[in-house]
Amino acid sequence: MTLKIIKTKKEYLAYLNWVDELFDSKISPESQEGEKLQVALLLIKQYEDAHFPIPYPDPIDAIRAKMEEKGLKNKDLVGKIGSKGYVSALLNKRKPLSLELAKIFHRELGIPADILLA
Repeated sequence: MTLKIIKTKKEYLAYLNWVDELFDSKISPESQEGEKLQVALLLIKQYEDAHFPIPYPDPIDAIRAKMEEKGLKNKDLVGKIGSKGYVSALLNKRKPLSLELAKIFHRELGIPADILLA
């Protein structure tokens, strides 16, 4: 297969089929075909990023998910971001997420800034 930028869905599907065939044949990543496969995967990713974007999650939903993951409760945020009532209002989307709070959540919970600022 000659590698080039994928412009149509037909080309995209052809690349996917070709990649499947190469995966099935278990080629070595260091081989010439393996190198072509790696380039093809980059081209597929580029096409998918342009045509099938994944939206960012809601920032508050991301905060809630990260809190659940870390076993944190609302009371664990009191003092770091404000009173019990303020924490509740923020997590129930009655108060806006400010830039300063986004920085705190980024630092304390490790949530990427681009999600918090989306």
